[in-house]
Amino acid sequence: MAPDKAPAPAAQAPGPTVPDPRPVQIFQVSTLYGAATLAASLDAGQFGPRADARRFLLISRNAEIPETALRLETMTGYERIAARFDGTLDWNETIHPYHPAAWAPRPEEAPLWQRVLRTAWDLGTAPVELIVESIQVNPAKALAGTFPESAVHVYADGLMSYGPTRSDLAQSIACRVRRVLHLDLVPGLRPLLLSEYGVEPELVPDSAFRAVLAEIAEVAADDPDIARAAAAEPTALLLGQYLAALNLLTAEEEEELHVRMLRGAAAAGHRSVVFKPHPSAPASYSQILHEEAERSGVRLTVLDGPLLAETFYERCGPRLVVGCFSTAMFTAAVYYGIPTARVGTAEVLARLTPFENSNRIPLTVVDHLVADLEGGEEPAVPGPAPDSLTPLVRAVGYCMRHKSHPGLREEATRYLDAHHADPAVAHHFTAERLTRLGLPGGTAAPAPAATSFRLRRSLVRSRRG
Repeated sequence: MAPDKAPAPAAQAPGPTVPDPRPVQIFQVSTLYGAATLAASLDAGQFGPRADARRFLLISRNAEIPETALRLETMTGYERIAARFDGTLDWNETIHPYHPAAWAPRPEEAPLWQRVLRTAWDLGTAPVELIVESIQVNPAKALAGTFPESAVHVYADGLMSYGPTRSDLAQSIACRVRRVLHLDLVPGLRPLLLSEYGVEPELVPDSAFRAVLAEIAEVAADDPDIARAAAAEPTALLLGQYLAALNLLTAEEEEELHVRMLRGAAAAGHRSVVFKPHPSAPASYSQILHEEAERSGVRLTVLDGPLLAETFYERCGPRLVVGCFSTAMFTAAVYYGIPTARVGTAEVLARLTPFENSNRIPLTVVDHLVADLEGGEEPAVPGPAPDSLTPLVRAVGYCMRHKSHPGLREEATRYLDAHHADPAVAHHFTAERLTRLGLPGGTAAPAPAATSFRLRRSLVRSRRG
């Protein structure tokens, strides 16, 4: 009789999972351009060695209708960016059905929501560090409120970093902001963003950002949209911004703006042109451009795939980039040495309301530095900030947010006293704003109410007498 087999060892119950004790860094992002900025900052070591913390990329889709917007995950190069993180998180799914721009926890709910997020994202009890964009609005503001003990780093990936903070921050948030990371899009110009809270700006190295853009372009080497555009041998790129969505132009006016860009490029001798529409722009925009291209004898290619404009610069090397006030105009110049030109910038600037609109500084910078294509100015590569730019930006910034920057008043007064009548300066200010602030260039202030009352009473008495 065969001996009995030895009983199989009993299965061991799995032991408790040991929580990862490392700190957590959450990088909130809504655009691939912003993600590329963060990747460059990581590569440059601005957040320490990768092994020292768990890093999560938190994606937020902030479009008015997020479900219809281009998803960041579908854009060419995203996977290479995401590989720098230990995982990705989806803010929209986490707070569904609320919109990212509208939802934030009430202060008394913050501890509860923090527990919810720590559980949902498997953060454990590790300390959390936040790296966010646009701290003055949701979702960055909501994150900062949910993790009230966390240090906050703000990164700025565009020209808005040179302007003042668009709204006041709660002191409980402002005191935790450690720095503003930004690209050196206008060398020599210092950001005003968060400066009223004593937050120092820190440059993301040019070499690191340029390397990330090259990495994304490498992924796009076989992209059919890029191949199609390159086959047309274009020499100029037109940048659409979808300003109608910001209520800066009507849809019809924006269509005409793109037509003017095309005409300007054609007048400058460009016979093959690429138009890169904003991802949210309607298809009719490019249709109207095709009709104008036929009339102008220009070969037009529409680059409407999920690509950064910078990928096109890398792969196709245009000789001109035309826009209104897009940040991509400055990445073309700074990182690729491509001449730029503007169309419609002054008109948008003149119509911009309210005065503290955060698009004002980008418009001011482009208007001051970039050649006017329709005005016959020769497209060029903007160099370092001229001496005239910083005082102009600081004066405009003071007029936008004078209560936040009272220390700029004397400087703005001196500047306006010397330059308010200069045609190159005057259109950056309104007489109404200068009058309200009592600055040179405004009209005489109306008499105070009490004085006016005494004057009227005196006139009545004199008539009776």
